[in-house]
Amino acid sequence: MWHLYVLRTSEDRLYTGIAKDVTRRLAEHEGGLGKGAKALRSRGPFTLEYTVPLGDRSLALKAEYALKQLSRSAKESLVEQSPDREGLLERLGLVGLD
Repeated sequence: MWHLYVLRTSEDRLYTGIAKDVTRRLAEHEGGLGKGAKALRSRGPFTLEYTVPLGDRSLALKAEYALKQLSRSAKESLVEQSPDREGLLERLGLVGLD
């Protein structure tokens, strides 16, 4: 089961990613040992703002891409509302792809 997640950096930026194990992935980002995203190096600590299980990797990648295309205000709204899987897919225009 793949999950989409949104982190907030110490600089108040939002970072979106996907992972099978979000807890492990967050630890990788926090550790900065080369397994975390380069975009997050020296930007911790991080706060997990939102996570939702999506299913297969293909759908998770599509959702990640669609979320990254949103404006910051739209991302903030999404994080605040924390929609479930169906709500997220509808909001991102990905209904019917699952």
